[in-house]
Amino acid sequence: MSGTSGSVSAAAAADAEYEILCDVQADGTSTPFLRHYTTTGSGAPAVSDTTLDGTTAYAPTGTVVRCGASPNPQIDSTVQRQTGVGTVTIPVGARSVTVIVYAGSPTVALSGGTAVPIAAGSSLTWSVDQGGKNGEKLQDSFAFVGVAGSDFLVLSTREL
Repeated sequence: MSGTSGSVSAAAAADAEYEILCDVQADGTSTPFLRHYTTTGSGAPAVSDTTLDGTTAYAPTGTVVRCGASPNPQIDSTVQRQTGVGTVTIPVGARSVTVIVYAGSPTVALSGGTAVPIAAGSSLTWSVDQGGKNGEKLQDSFAFVGVAGSDFLVLSTREL
């Protein structure tokens, strides 16, 4: 069998990526702009900012964040333990809800829907990852109902 062997060289290719970010001022106003990341393939990327038209230069003057995200959101956290018969309710708008069942078989109903039993030893979590002004929130309310012999924790977080 005959053939040739050797190496193939590939030239580094240029690349351009874009991201819409927001320039947030101290008074809370926000201006969206376009951040350009370009590489020639032979070094660190170059970064430049423009207005959303993609050509007019823009210079952020506030805090640069992903649009829809708050640079430093304040989060309220709760932990509630239920033993035996009783209900723990988490209203609409939480960022995360977790239930940990130690004993019994409590139920959970989302936004008044059908109650579903949760077995002892289970842990369930519902959450979103982007908060801030106009950020994500859970749209459902949660009702955890304990029965005789139940022992469970409900943890939640909510952006203030």
